[in-house]
Amino acid sequence: MDSQVMVALGLSLVGGVSTSIGALFVILNHTPNLKMLGLLQGFAAGLMLSISFLDLAHNAINSIGFLKGNLWFFAGVVFFAVVVGFIPEPTLAPSSEVKNKKNGVEGRQDTMRKHRRQVLFSGIITAVGISLHNFPEGMAVFLGSMKGLRVGLNLAIAIALHNIPEGVAVALPVYFATQSKWKAFKLATISGFAEPLGVIIVAYLFPSNLNPEILEGLLGSVGGVMAFLTLHEMLPLAFDYAGQKQAVKAVFFGMAFMSASSCIFLKSAYPKT
Repeated sequence: MDSQVMVALGLSLVGGVSTSIGALFVILNHTPNLKMLGLLQGFAAGLMLSISFLDLAHNAINSIGFLKGNLWFFAGVVFFAVVVGFIPEPTLAPSSEVKNKKNGVEGRQDTMRKHRRQVLFSGIITAVGISLHNFPEGMAVFLGSMKGLRVGLNLAIAIALHNIPEGVAVALPVYFATQSKWKAFKLATISGFAEPLGVIIVAYLFPSNLNPEILEGLLGSVGGVMAFLTLHEMLPLAFDYAGQKQAVKAVFFGMAFMSASSCIFLKSAYPKT
């Protein structure tokens, strides 16, 4: 297998494994710290916005022109908007509590069994949705790695941070429904490995000697995908769990962190002679 594909596969595995970290939040803590998860989501949103607008879209416009760059960018936005339309919205909390009817012990137990089945089903649907969601993220990491290690690494870090709350979204309802830590951890982990699968498949769809203009356009589309993902999913969750003021601070901290890390990477990769 090509070394470039191996690098992309390794980076995508980081994102895949991070869903397992999210599952650990659930199985090690009966009540996960949702505020911390919200801040983490806000930080990841800042990373993603920085990558989308200041790196991918910016480079696409500079390389292939303003019109083509924007067309590719918004093609990515529309593509992911369509994908999201077919994916159930994940949630970090189980379904609203069903009030126990005062019909004796058996009635309450029957109600609880039904509630657990509903929550388990929602957890499975969420896992399927997140798997579909992670697949194009793996494609994004691969295309970013084709551009260069810095782009691929930045995307992988941002996506990995984003995937931690997704692991919680899968594990929490499954753990609530089954009371099995292993089942919750297993399902969350499996949903994360759709990301490296996306790398493997796209590696055979796009040759390594891809036309530079098409590569820049595809990366511009990745920028559109990442921007839509951030504004549609990550920011609302950050606001819900960390509060608007704290989430906004986390977003700008994430953007500053990405800018600083990119600067350090460029200096180390291209030292002055």
